[in-house]
Amino acid sequence: MTRMNIKKPFLKNYSSLPQVLTNKPLAALGDAYVNFVYSLAPLYKNRETMRKESERNSAGRGGEKSRVEEVDASRINKHILRDAAEALLVYAWLNDFITLEESVEALEKNDNLEKGLMHLLLTAKEKIKL
Repeated sequence: MTRMNIKKPFLKNYSSLPQVLTNKPLAALGDAYVNFVYSLAPLYKNRETMRKESERNSAGRGGEKSRVEEVDASRINKHILRDAAEALLVYAWLNDFITLEESVEALEKNDNLEKGLMHLLLTAKEKIKL
């Protein structure tokens, strides 16, 4: 399948990872992206448990474990960490560092949402070159 290269003039150029991680509009879009990926994943054996985890800020916990918190550590809280993780994921997707398919597969291949998001965050962080 040939991938169409669509220009994205609305994307801001970033010179560092902390600029991505602290961008509030990107984090808001990232929240929608994570929810979208979750909704695309096939029904899990334990979907109800995963939904409960999602409601308890799993993106933030995945961010803690993948060390995306490259902002001032003294100012970190779970909300900021969750936003940073979501910003990183959507930035990676919008810039073709990860695909939607990879995102869904990361949730499918892991036994819980937190592990899936952690794997996806590590993959995105590894591929992003700023």
